[in-house]
Amino acid sequence: MSGGVSTRSLLPPRATADGTHRRLLEEALLLFGARGFHGVSVREITEATGIRASSLYAHMESKEQLLLELVVIGHEEHHDLLRGALDGASDDPIDQVARLVRAHVFLHATYPLLARICNRELQALSYGSRARVMEVRNASQQLMADVVERGMRLGVFHVEDLWLASAATLAMGLRIAEWWSDEMGYTVEQVADAYATFAVRLLTSERTAPTS
Repeated sequence: MSGGVSTRSLLPPRATADGTHRRLLEEALLLFGARGFHGVSVREITEATGIRASSLYAHMESKEQLLLELVVIGHEEHHDLLRGALDGASDDPIDQVARLVRAHVFLHATYPLLARICNRELQALSYGSRARVMEVRNASQQLMADVVERGMRLGVFHVEDLWLASAATLAMGLRIAEWWSDEMGYTVEQVADAYATFAVRLLTSERTAPTS
């Protein structure tokens, strides 16, 4: 296995491919996560999988198809986690934001390589493939925006720009995939709770930014 990395938790359960197809996805994930899509050749992926380069096309149309499948898995998993978190929340916008952020952090800490390529490699996809992914990504961002907008209407959140506030709330968790590990001394739950607290403070603070 590439780099000696275990395949435990590389992919969420929704990734149901098995056999050679599964190994191709896992090796592509490891290699793309380490060096980026354009830094990896088909031959490197197939050699790591233990098949000939020409055999890739019996399982996948192209290297891009491997990337697309991984990115779709990651975005759909993220969206379902956010949707589930929101469905389990109360009507309180603070509770809703906190649960959304916890789910967001959980995805990035639990599947860090998958999160990295989902966030880094979108531009490597063709226009049509990228549009398919962006539909899911935008739906996830809209879940947060809807909660923030409702909190603003209720006077719970105090932000001047809905889009920027929603984007900033989700952006805080993106780099967790880059730095968090079991060796950091923090559990996923501790990181998720801390980020949820940060997000709520960001949205409920009535302080205005200093003028230049």
